[in-house]
Amino acid sequence: MLYTTTAPVTEDSSLRLRGELQSRLDALARGHRVPGAQLALDTGSGTVLLHTGTADLDTGAPVTADTAVPLGSLTKPYTAALVMLLADDGDLDPDDPAADYLPELSRTPDVTIRQLLSHTSGLPTGPDSDTAAGTTTAHYLSSVCTARDSLFAPGADFSYSNAGYIAAGRLVEQVTGMPWHEAVRTLLLEPLGTTPAFLGTTTASRPVAAGHTRNTANGRVRRVEQNLAPLEAPAGALLASAADLAALGRALVGRTPIGLPPVLPPTVAKQMRHPESAARPGALADGWGLGPALYRQGDTLWCGHDGNAQGTSCHLRADPDSGAVVAFTGNSGSATALWRDLAAELARLTGIRVPLSTAPPVNRGAPVVLPECVGAYANGDTVYRVALEPDGSPTLSVDGDLPLPLLCYRDLSCDLVDPDTGQRESGGRFHRDPATGAVDRVQISGRVARRTDHAPA
Repeated sequence: MLYTTTAPVTEDSSLRLRGELQSRLDALARGHRVPGAQLALDTGSGTVLLHTGTADLDTGAPVTADTAVPLGSLTKPYTAALVMLLADDGDLDPDDPAADYLPELSRTPDVTIRQLLSHTSGLPTGPDSDTAAGTTTAHYLSSVCTARDSLFAPGADFSYSNAGYIAAGRLVEQVTGMPWHEAVRTLLLEPLGTTPAFLGTTTASRPVAAGHTRNTANGRVRRVEQNLAPLEAPAGALLASAADLAALGRALVGRTPIGLPPVLPPTVAKQMRHPESAARPGALADGWGLGPALYRQGDTLWCGHDGNAQGTSCHLRADPDSGAVVAFTGNSGSATALWRDLAAELARLTGIRVPLSTAPPVNRGAPVVLPECVGAYANGDTVYRVALEPDGSPTLSVDGDLPLPLLCYRDLSCDLVDPDTGQRESGGRFHRDPATGAVDRVQISGRVARRTDHAPA
């Protein structure tokens, strides 16, 4: 049921719901120091579009329903949909080796297109944007997609990979003969009714939001610049509104406007939502399909994705059973916390319980010290180091950053601890080599890293 009341939804009750949601969105944006935000709520029988605040603190421009927000990784489901549309046309098969189309992947010949889309290829996440900006797509892929840097055998596990989606975008270009920007505009954005907007290009046809960050020491909020290498566009270059994201959500759950052909044929949408057996994304979600993340709510697997650009936080959830779609954009890093609080308000006001992310395992017992997990792990150029403090408590540092407290459990799962608030966040899990029993990998926030030092016996 989409509403907590059994009374008919009248025009008055709809207006009251809209007013209550607007009031909560306004208050939560102020409380979390988020300059601007958008909410799209489609219950299957009606749509509520709300917005609040400022798109750019430097200019004072307001957020409107049409304001496009940098989506970050929420670009990836669009790229996946492009690939699956090409598969539906018979131009490729998801189980084809990607190297059949991309000679740059010749050193990982067993990686399939399906594995690129579901993050089960074993490819590392790829270098940072500054490094990527100094090279070509072909050189990037040929240097990153190697057997030496593979995290696991293709199809054996899950590791979130920007490189995999750069390869998927390159695949789209090879098959269509169009640049990725043109392909996504022609085949997907315009059919969805979305005015195209991309990082790094001039967008005169619609207003655009800037990202913002908050200084935790003094509370000040300031504008931040986006930083994405052009070759990373298929993994994170789109800008869109919450209303635009809702249109993608409707397509993913097979809802088509009356009288119009489906943007995603029902068979394509169903394939994209189907959970891949090897996709165990840990703290990111409960599963993964061919593009969308999957989130369990009761007996239903919602689909969607989260995305963070520099100073933005964007989220999409869609329920294939009821047809409900919820989309949110916020132009501050602190909008992630706003989204969580807003989801609680949606449950209270509408009865729609939006799954946020996977819950940590239950019955894990008390945290324990696991000396066998101490060591260095690498995903491409990113180094994760697990160490023990003088008091014996474990910590995790990434690329030499300030170590974060780590709670480890006997089942090899772990939680990260915010040193300022003490709040626990599901961090991930350690893996044992099935042959030796030694801890040889760690998955943190959906990314796997291989052990690079000698594991203790």
